[in-house]
Amino acid sequence: MRSLICLLVLISTSLHGQKSKTYTLRTIAFYNLENLFDTRNDTLTFDEDHTPEGRYHWTLELYQKKIGNMTRVLSQIGQNVSETSPDVIGLCEVENRRVLEDLIAHPFLRDKDYGIVHFDSPDMRGIDVALLYKKASFLPSSFKSHRLLLFDDLGERIYTRDQLVVGGSMDQEEVHFIVNHWPSRRGGASKSQPNRIKAALLNKRIIDSIQELDPDAKIIAMGDLNDDPIDDSLKSILKTKGEVQELDSTNLYNPMEKMFRKGVGSLAYQDKWSLFDQFFMTPNLVNENKEGLSFWKAGIYSPSFLKTSKGKYKGYPLRTYSGGSYTGGYSDHFPAYIFLVKEIVE
Repeated sequence: MRSLICLLVLISTSLHGQKSKTYTLRTIAFYNLENLFDTRNDTLTFDEDHTPEGRYHWTLELYQKKIGNMTRVLSQIGQNVSETSPDVIGLCEVENRRVLEDLIAHPFLRDKDYGIVHFDSPDMRGIDVALLYKKASFLPSSFKSHRLLLFDDLGERIYTRDQLVVGGSMDQEEVHFIVNHWPSRRGGASKSQPNRIKAALLNKRIIDSIQELDPDAKIIAMGDLNDDPIDDSLKSILKTKGEVQELDSTNLYNPMEKMFRKGVGSLAYQDKWSLFDQFFMTPNLVNENKEGLSFWKAGIYSPSFLKTSKGKYKGYPLRTYSGGSYTGGYSDHFPAYIFLVKEIVE
């Protein structure tokens, strides 16, 4: 069932004598699930901490609790407007396809009939990116995992997450989604910056390759970028803009930039909020007349149940573990989302 939204033309139908327009509404979400591991030891990765005998004593009971927590959140993103769960969901920090199958089989999501696009990444911890999609909303026709090759100062390979690209049909239009989880800031933001610059360059190559085949392609990138909207990886490499009037055909629109400048964040560290969880898109998705499938608005989903309620971390995302102790929370990130709309022509 498609979600509908009625948007009023101009200021008032009574003042201007114009009829309201009806739109199909699509919610696109992204969520860093913070270490969604199963309980089994994968001998090819460093996942031992998340086993019953490991550091976190990760039992089946705790895993099932985590699945329930994650699906509770996923089912509610954008629901106050759409009255349903998101149509497309990008995810990161998932261990394998098995945990994704457990997510979509949970009662919170089971009746939504989600499909999965997932590839195993070479990340040393064994965490991947993935895409969930409602089969009634989006029909994938192509998918590919792009490897990010990084090396340290000694020339040793740094194994990190791939970038996932999924193309398909939404509301009779071709749309491409790119799911990212860029290299972390471990070792310091400045020292690790070159790795995120390389991630941005790979992202740009992916976008350029899609546009070479179809100059009018509608492309939406999302992910935990481990950079803020004003950092060089976005502003200098991807040439993102936070203002619609500044856009031209060479830019990408980042609706999170204005949010960040207003102090909105998706995660906090040492009393500083960052907005690492972002969306950016080709300018053909941003038009005032809402012609075809178009961007409407963006947000960070941060209800009170996702926040730490007291103590020094009050207001921060409520994590599954904090300081090595189990707290039964959700993630160290809040989810991000955007709404797309398309006019229904009677």
